[in-house]
Parts: sequence; C-alpha cells; structure tokens
Amino acid sequence: MATDFLEFLNTHEKPVLVDFWADWCGPCKMMTPVVKELAHEWKGKLTVVKVNTEESPHLAQRFSISGIPTFILFKDGKEMHRFSGAMPLSRLKQEIASQVGV
Repeated sequence: MATDFLEFLNTHEKPVLVDFWADWCGPCKMMTPVVKELAHEWKGKLTVVKVNTEESPHLAQRFSISGIPTFILFKDGKEMHRFSGAMPLSRLKQEIASQVGV
C-alpha cells in the first residue's frame, strides 16, 4: 500500500491534500464535514485523500505524523505544506491556496 500511495502522490496531476486522522480523535471528527465540503467545492482542482493512522501506521510513520489531525499538501509528489488541528473551512482553504493558488 505504501508504494502505491507514494506512486499516486508522484504521478497525480492535481495537488493532493492528505488528511491523517483516526476514529478516536475528536478534532478529526470535527474536521470530517469541513474536509468533505472542501473536496466538494474544489473538485477538479484538488484531490483529498484521508489516511486512517490506525489502519495505516506505516504511512503515519513514513510522514512523521506525531499528532492528528495533520494535513499535508503535496504537489508533483513533493510536500508543499503541513499543518495540524481543527479549523474552519475558510482557514483550511487559506492554508492550501497560499501554497498552490487553487
């Protein structure tokens, strides 16, 4: 899975926002509708991928995830920006737009 995931990041044409989360995480649950709304509003401009750190600990380790929710924005397979915590949709959009101009 990790190899497939890394290949996806390296070959995907659009910027990719990866949401590292877990079922037991309260702030992660708060972000679920926010992330869904972002994915809907920016469909075609940005791809959103959710990674459950409990189900994919190897990916969490690979990307040095120490707290959740953590968001990593990739473009052309490279990490462009990393940020953590619950936030409103407006701030989430701002964090991404400042890096990739979506």
